[in-house]
Amino acid sequence: MNLRERKKLATWRAIQSAALRLFDEQGYEVTTVEQIAAAANISRATFFNYFAGKDAAVLDQDPEERLDWQALMNDRPADEPLWDSLTEILTGFCESLRDRMPLQRRLKAQSPAFAQSAQSFGEQFFSDLRHWVESRIAGSDELTPTLQLNLAVAATITAYETWPADESFDGFLRRLERCLRQAGPGTPVE
Repeated sequence: MNLRERKKLATWRAIQSAALRLFDEQGYEVTTVEQIAAAANISRATFFNYFAGKDAAVLDQDPEERLDWQALMNDRPADEPLWDSLTEILTGFCESLRDRMPLQRRLKAQSPAFAQSAQSFGEQFFSDLRHWVESRIAGSDELTPTLQLNLAVAATITAYETWPADESFDGFLRRLERCLRQAGPGTPVE
């Protein structure tokens, strides 16, 4: 990355950090773009150079995040059972959201407008994961790997949807591991 790209990334991260802090302190509905811009020490116009709206400041992925989760996928050994790879990738992806996921969840519960905006969160990751599985199984039967992918994604969604409001993020990760274990191939339901 050249200097200009590093400065842009630093500004992007400063805006997101300010937005996350203000949303956590004040809530989504009352926080304004102007407040976020002031907290990030930028103009309102600069804010919109980086984000489409205040919801995007929480939901947009860090420009380097996609590289991180693609590395999670590419680092899996080729001979590793697909389910084991999916478990590691999904757990790693959720772990990478440790700083944002609890706040996003609270904001969804507090704000119908934010909940509506957040519906597509994770779409790019799941699309990349599907392509990764397809590339891994090229030329073989698609039924079982596709079923495993869909079960793993469903297990992840189930862990998120059943995550109690008073449970920590580590509790969520334990719930995710349990869901993945129960959904896994050949594993009886506990």
